[in-house]
Amino acid sequence: MADEIKTLEGLKSAVVGAAAATSAAAPEVAAPREPVRDALGRSYATGKRKNAVARVWIKPGKGKVTVNGKEMSVYFARPVLQMILRQAFTVAGVDGQFDVMATVKGGGLSGQAGAVKHGVSKALQLYDPSLRGALKAAGFLTRDSRVVERKKYGKRKARRSFQFSKR
Repeated sequence: MADEIKTLEGLKSAVVGAAAATSAAAPEVAAPREPVRDALGRSYATGKRKNAVARVWIKPGKGKVTVNGKEMSVYFARPVLQMILRQAFTVAGVDGQFDVMATVKGGGLSGQAGAVKHGVSKALQLYDPSLRGALKAAGFLTRDSRVVERKKYGKRKARRSFQFSKR
């Protein structure tokens, strides 16, 4: 019986020692993120919102925003949509420091503005990884997955039934 206790204690100490050695040898620390830029010094990201998809390139500049070859104020005429686009720069604290070139397809103007904002946020985070915390806290790096539900057969709309008639 005494021999069994000694061997059990020996096994326990061996297991505990091995576990301590492995945890000390390999601490779980994430590697710091590296900036991702192309040969021209730009960062690229894809933003999505509803059915709109935006391809966004950012580079250091004077704050010029071009969407589908047009100035931002021409393409997004409503001030609310322009404000949505500028939100990412305001939260990151880099207003007027980057030029943006974006191409957008699909959806309506509101969805396109949200897609460009999502793309700008992702591109900013790739260009300067230190901005990730502020953008993530504001929720700009998360894709808003809400899309219009498809129409089902036997229904007037996605869920709306035809009017019931008793007689």
